[in-house]
Amino acid sequence: MTITTTPPSLATAMREGSKAEHKAAESSSYMAELLDGRLNERGYFDLLLRLRVVYEAMEAAATDHAADPLVAAVRDVDLERLAAIDADLAYWAERLGVDVADELAALDSPAALAYRDRLLAAGSEAAAGWGGSLAAHHYTRYLGDLSGGQAIGRILSRTFDLDGAGVAFYDFAAISKPKPYKDAYRARLDALGLDDAGVRRVVEEVKVAFGLNQALFTELGANLPTYRRPAGALGG
Repeated sequence: MTITTTPPSLATAMREGSKAEHKAAESSSYMAELLDGRLNERGYFDLLLRLRVVYEAMEAAATDHAADPLVAAVRDVDLERLAAIDADLAYWAERLGVDVADELAALDSPAALAYRDRLLAAGSEAAAGWGGSLAAHHYTRYLGDLSGGQAIGRILSRTFDLDGAGVAFYDFAAISKPKPYKDAYRARLDALGLDDAGVRRVVEEVKVAFGLNQALFTELGANLPTYRRPAGALGG
């Protein structure tokens, strides 16, 4: 008798296998303050500066290695955020009276650089024939942007009375219905048919990705005393 086994669901394993790391990143003090609408303009601008470093590296790596089967399964130019980040940086820089180029040149963020370096390493792995690590980072960032990121965009809009300005990062104009899109994204991952070892390898990198995001929030959290809005400004 021949026994057939169903390949493990990669998308489910990525979600279930990284729950602890995901929760830890979401539970940071910085994120709690952001979600409560307690951060000032500088507090959000400094996050955007760091995200620019991350997305520049990730999107360049995904473009360079688009032919890799694992990267090809998830890469979609409609997801790319770098142009949106640049637009948002310009908006917040004007509010703050600073220059984006100067701010990026002066950025001192070991957490962002560590994240960038990990993405560069994932790109090197893809060049050597394994795009799973890059796909893991892609999944962690973009599906998060299409999920909880949408709530962050609404909170920022309400907190600063933005009327749509300064939150292009959360606007996926070409993706009108995030849930069906995310379902299709996960289905493409599952269709790769990775074996158990491959699934485990991707899941471990998802954990790393959440850890790198947590490190960004921890770094920003050290500046919370300067990022908090005056009590009279809350709910503005």
